[in-house]
Amino acid sequence: MTPQQLTKQYPTLYHMAELSNWTNIQKFGLLSTTALLDLFGTSGETRAQIESKWRPRSCKLDHPTYGTAVIRDQLPMPDFKLSDCLVGMTTQEWYELINGKTFFWLDQTPLGWMLNAAPYRGREHAVIIVSTEALLSYHLKKVKLSSINSGSVNPAKATGAPRIRGRNTFLPVGDYEERWVSELTVEYSVPNILDLAVRVEAWRGKNPLRIIWNREDAS
Repeated sequence: MTPQQLTKQYPTLYHMAELSNWTNIQKFGLLSTTALLDLFGTSGETRAQIESKWRPRSCKLDHPTYGTAVIRDQLPMPDFKLSDCLVGMTTQEWYELINGKTFFWLDQTPLGWMLNAAPYRGREHAVIIVSTEALLSYHLKKVKLSSINSGSVNPAKATGAPRIRGRNTFLPVGDYEERWVSELTVEYSVPNILDLAVRVEAWRGKNPLRIIWNREDAS
C-alpha cells in the first residue's frame, strides 16, 4: 500500500482519549503509554504493572507539574488469553510493544463500539479527528498498520478462532498488502497532534455532545 492509496481509502483518522487528558494533549501532544510514563517520571514496580503487564482497569497518574493523567484499561486483552494468540513473543513483550504506540481507527464503526462499550459509555471522552494526509506527511516513518484490533483477543466472528499476533502484526505502510486496515499506529508519540487535527469532539457513548476544539477557530 502506498501513502496515497491509504489517504484515498481512509482520509480521516480517529483517536479516543479520556476527556481529562485533553489539557495535557494540547501541551505535549498525543502520547503513548510509554511516552506518558516517561513524561511523568514513573518507574519501578508501578511502571512495570502499567507498561509490562495486563491492565484489567484504568489507572491514574499524578504529577506535581502535569497534574493527573488516565491510562485506559486493557480489559479485552488478558494475559491468560493473550498467550494463546502470540507467535514468537511473550505477553510482556506484547504489552510493551502495544504500550509504545499511539493508536488511530480508520473509520467510525469501531470507534463507536469502543465509545459505547460498558466500561466507557457512562463518561465523556475526547474524539480527536485527524487528517490522514497531514499525519503521513510528518510521521510516515513512524507509522505502522494492522489488519486486526490488536487490543482485543476476542475470537474472530468469521472463524471463531483467536486472532494470531506477533511482531509482524504491525507493518510499515509500504510493506502492507491487506485490502483493509483496522488500525494505524504511530510509534511513541505524535507531538504535533494539533497541527494534524481537524477538530476534537466530546462524546458520551454513541452521542457527540459538543466540539471542544477545531482548526478553524484555532487558526
